[in-house]
Amino acid sequence: MPDLQSIVEKQKPGARFVISAPMLGLDAVAFDRLAQTWIAAGGPGFVLDGIPFRKVVDGQFFIQRVTVKRMAEQL
Repeated sequence: MPDLQSIVEKQKPGARFVISAPMLGLDAVAFDRLAQTWIAAGGPGFVLDGIPFRKVVDGQFFIQRVTVKRMAEQL
């Protein structure tokens, strides 16, 4: 499985792309916790750009994937 940093680095600055739980090898609960931190503070090199897609697991909604936008590289 690729790690988050390698996924982000493959994108051009300003590009919109999706990050999902399966891409990171995480279950819905673990990915939801991670995505909640991105919603609150932004991710490493990207910001959320859209409404997170949620999946129902045992009657609860968990974030399954997010659309993000890569930030411009810092000089």
